Amino acid sequence: MLGSTHGTLTTDFRARVEACGETPRAAVHSSAAPSADDAVPVDVSGRPLHADVPDLDRFFRPESVAVIGASDAEGRPNTGITRQLIAWAERVGARIHPVHPTRPTVFGLACHASVADLPEQVDLAVLLVSDPLPVIEELADTKVKFAVAFASGFAETGGPGAAAQERLAAAVRRSGLRLLGPNTNLNAFEEFRDDLDGPAIALITQSGHQGRPVYTLQELGIRLSHWAPTGNEADLETSDFISYFAGQPEVGAIACYVEGLKDGRSFLLAADRAARNGVPVVAVKVGRTETGARTAASHTGKLTGADTVVDAAMRQFGVIRVDGLDELQDTAALLARARRPKADGVVVYSISGGTGAHFSDLATEAGLTLPTLSQAKQDELHQWIPPYLNVANPVDNGGHPVGDWRGRKIIDAILADPSVGVLICPITGPFPPMSDKLAQDLVDAAEQTDKLICVIWGSPVGTEDAYRTTLLGSSRVATFRTFGNCITAVRAYLGHHRFAAGYRSPFEDAPRTPSPSYRKAQALMRPGQQLSEHAAKQLLRAYGIRVPREQLVTSAAAAVRAAGLVGYPVVMKASGPQLGHKTELGLVKIGLTSASQIRDAYRELTDIARYENVPLDGILVCQMVERGVEMVVGVTQDDLFGPTVTVGLGGVLVEVLHDAAVRVPPFGEDQARAMLTELRGHALLEGVRGAPPADVDALVEVILRIQRMALEFGDELSELDINPLMVLPRGQGAVALDALAICR
Repeated sequence: MLGSTHGTLTTDFRARVEACGETPRAAVHSSAAPSADDAVPVDVSGRPLHADVPDLDRFFRPESVAVIGASDAEGRPNTGITRQLIAWAERVGARIHPVHPTRPTVFGLACHASVADLPEQVDLAVLLVSDPLPVIEELADTKVKFAVAFASGFAETGGPGAAAQERLAAAVRRSGLRLLGPNTNLNAFEEFRDDLDGPAIALITQSGHQGRPVYTLQELGIRLSHWAPTGNEADLETSDFISYFAGQPEVGAIACYVEGLKDGRSFLLAADRAARNGVPVVAVKVGRTETGARTAASHTGKLTGADTVVDAAMRQFGVIRVDGLDELQDTAALLARARRPKADGVVVYSISGGTGAHFSDLATEAGLTLPTLSQAKQDELHQWIPPYLNVANPVDNGGHPVGDWRGRKIIDAILADPSVGVLICPITGPFPPMSDKLAQDLVDAAEQTDKLICVIWGSPVGTEDAYRTTLLGSSRVATFRTFGNCITAVRAYLGHHRFAAGYRSPFEDAPRTPSPSYRKAQALMRPGQQLSEHAAKQLLRAYGIRVPREQLVTSAAAAVRAAGLVGYPVVMKASGPQLGHKTELGLVKIGLTSASQIRDAYRELTDIARYENVPLDGILVCQMVERGVEMVVGVTQDDLFGPTVTVGLGGVLVEVLHDAAVRVPPFGEDQARAMLTELRGHALLEGVRGAPPADVDALVEVILRIQRMALEFGDELSELDINPLMVLPRGQGAVALDALAICR
């Protein structure tokens, strides 16, 4: 029996157990989680540096299950759910205990009137009730490990529902159990094929129906090991399941359908764990558009986040983002099953020159590398292919060689080339017997090579024996139905392995203690205020970021003296805590070369400030820096991820062209340099139209120092903007010409 301190279920239990008619989804296996007593390392702002990996073994493989609200009355929603749970428990070897206040038996099993009457401690409680909150409170004393709540009407419905979900989440935290849901369904208890082998896909979805295409991959011979339906994520969330699945030996790839992320930091830590373990994560993340984001929020009741930040964070930690469910299933299937590539080179092999040229154009435009085969290799291929056909890549065999012994010779010769890692053969339609022979040769070759062979079967029918039996019957050939999905999957496959080979967790080097720069800069912060340009530059100077020679003055005579010390020509700017865009107000004067110009400029700037009613702390007399590339580097706060660092072309170009790259700290030098290569205007840094190359090393150093500032200040620094950061010619550094900082 359970312990002696159990309460009884509340009096409205009878009504609640009959009111719920939702449905869940599935999963299966185990991982060792760190001890609860283990000290979790944190960064300088107190945030964890390792993923918290829940021990979900007893969720996916429970020894005992309580079904609260179980029913066998025909026509009741709970009856079908109970029946499916009984079948699932039998498959996983769990003892099942129905709970209902008025039923002595359910489907021939002894039924218990309340949780207190359960004959043993259970691993999993499935709540078939309309209001799970009182049941969670009743379960608190039972030491149950997991619960699943199917009920809807929570955060997905708006204000009152969100408040009800928060009460539920608070009760879960007090109880010590872990909750899946609410607003989940029966997908957690689906039946998986056990006759398939090889690495499997683990599936995570926030909307159950969106996982169906991946689940049905089993009918094509692709193994599925888990299906985690997260629903509204009042407790267990997508990140928990990514962290857990990344440690399961049978999982070859994790496929996710994500409507909103509950916590950005948890997601990054989970993605980092997957990256360190070499497990690819493929995700459809909705919310790219305003309409999509609005729809997602109304469905799951979670933040969608600024999509550019979400996109950048996924790339930064190796999460492969795809757009459609068809891409999700094809890309996840390839990544789960394909071996590590031997080379990045892709060869396109076809029986039609037109087909090969078409596919090659698309593949090259997508960024795949199609190496030109060596002359020796081309000469070898021309032993079996007529000399008038192109075999440089793409390889056109003209058709006839695939019908005899030459077909296999050609395939083997291509695969033997050390520059080739992937062979792609588009078969645009069935043409027996040649297509049948070609498919069989490709399958046979795949069994004897460690390189990837992909086939695109273009027939819309899909019932042909060459497709259904030969190609789909092979666990070594990756078969696609469209050019686009093949290219997306192969690009992801090659990109994932390049990423994994060089991955080092940025959390390993995240600062654990404040730097001397932070202690120096902290005295300059003004909570709730925007700093003046002069004060913002002092903040930068504390972190070793170079600013121009300048002096803050409060009289025309002092301005003239300052200009002599700074050195002509100079720039004069109004400086005050409420000033943002000074140029639009006429509060910047450039190229001043004489004392008279200085006095006139001082008078004009102070007059404009009085007229505009803008308080000043003085006038800045600054060194004029002209020669360089104008960039912008800044920090903003994202609702999901916290501080983010942005780099782009400076001046007005960042606003007009939106040419910027984003990263979420922590990140290393490799990511800082990658930000620059992502910019469409990257060529400006390399030097164009006779301009010298810019000092990229100095720019990277500024990015890393700004990142350190973002990490150390956390949400104390609401916004920081260096615009422009003048990047001087190579070897001469970078200078922050203007800066804006807002303290929270």
